[in-house]
Amino acid sequence: MFQPTFESLRTYQCPDWFRDAKFGIWSHWGPQSVPMCGDWYARNMYVEGSPQYLYHIRHYGHPSQFGYKDICRLWKAENFHPEQLMELYKKAGARYFVAQAMHHDHFFNYATRLNRFNSVDVGPHKDICRMWKDAADTMGLPFGLTEHLAASFSWWNTNKGADQYGPYAGVPYDGNDPEYRDFYYDNQEHVIKDGTPGARAPWLTSNQAFHRYWLDCVKELIETFHPDLLYSDSSLPFEGSNYQPGLEAVACLYNDSIARNGENKAVYTQKGRDGNIYRVGVLDVEKSQLPGIAQEPWQTDTCIGNWFYDAKQPFKKPGHIIEMLVDIISKNGTMLLNVLQRPDGSIDEETRYILKELSKWFSVCAEGVYATRPWRVFGEGDTRVLIQGFTEEKTSWNDSDYRFVTKNGALYAFLMHAPESRVTVIKSLTPQEHVRSVEVLGTGSVPFSQAFGVLTVQLPQELPTPYTNCLKICFS
Repeated sequence: MFQPTFESLRTYQCPDWFRDAKFGIWSHWGPQSVPMCGDWYARNMYVEGSPQYLYHIRHYGHPSQFGYKDICRLWKAENFHPEQLMELYKKAGARYFVAQAMHHDHFFNYATRLNRFNSVDVGPHKDICRMWKDAADTMGLPFGLTEHLAASFSWWNTNKGADQYGPYAGVPYDGNDPEYRDFYYDNQEHVIKDGTPGARAPWLTSNQAFHRYWLDCVKELIETFHPDLLYSDSSLPFEGSNYQPGLEAVACLYNDSIARNGENKAVYTQKGRDGNIYRVGVLDVEKSQLPGIAQEPWQTDTCIGNWFYDAKQPFKKPGHIIEMLVDIISKNGTMLLNVLQRPDGSIDEETRYILKELSKWFSVCAEGVYATRPWRVFGEGDTRVLIQGFTEEKTSWNDSDYRFVTKNGALYAFLMHAPESRVTVIKSLTPQEHVRSVEVLGTGSVPFSQAFGVLTVQLPQELPTPYTNCLKICFS
């Protein structure tokens, strides 16, 4: 059993199911999807002059009269059919599924004794997380949960403000209403004293009472759902307490898994890059990647568009998602992809198209994805993914670019850009590595030659997928 200490938790070993899965789908969904106006709505609707504030006052009214608590009551999830969605997600390649337990908005997507603003008592009157878990269990997918609660106490300082201009100047927003202080928090310590609109308080509060509340909530989450994965949208909580609440939560997660499985099969992910911190679990990198092969498994969390449904936001195209996935797994990583839902729980036509294209690609290239491990180098060629926080531009690959993984003695080489000549050259092999056969996944064996380690392969004119293709190289 694990103790809630760094010394104990740094003995953690990532379970094989996560190392093998490579691709998961996430439902980053809740009341903030109701306006279909993007991420951080619950915060920015209280930031005077911001686009979401302007949207709010022109669609719902002033936040002193119609606040976020009222948005929560509008969320109905009336077309939420998790079994149908889970079937689509598994066909689209997902080998684990993650649901959002609560965002920074302090609304819980499950039945809880700790917060009256939850999806069973307010809004949908459905236990969203339980429905997701049942669907994941039916499809045989490991089930995870994300908690964004640790940052919410300081993040939501904006609900304590008031307009500085206009007909409601000086009228307090509804976050000041004592009837709802349990929901909106007694977080006046994080209110900016100079009146600067929208200024961000420290990401994780030092408030000890909130630390205890966070730990109680996370323990309840673990005891209720026994998740295979738990994600914190922060570094390990909380630095001001020497991370003790976070250490206790992680130990609780792992020990719960041991009690049920006889060994720990749970994964905890968080975003702190300090090796003393992230080794208690798995490092998570939000909307970015690592530059090379990491010794330990890690995860990228990303989305097809905005974090919450945004009617204005373009979506990533299937080829872009696939190229990101391939680059990530070549570096010992895993991709967790947020598939956006509308407030009623449905997905739109473009999202269905993306999932269909992913399904077709995995039907060709799955062998080169699942249960693979990084090779001695992650790739070949001069092109690199731009690594710049929260930047996910599509990379301009060329004919010389490959990404490598290995499994059962075979080398899988992903062609990041198939050459027009249909002759491809791989230079990363040594003269001692004698190639016995080469095949294009989805097509079969193809002609090749090898001299001084350099491998030249003749590709078919018609490749099996319009996206990233993969060679399977076997050795003598």
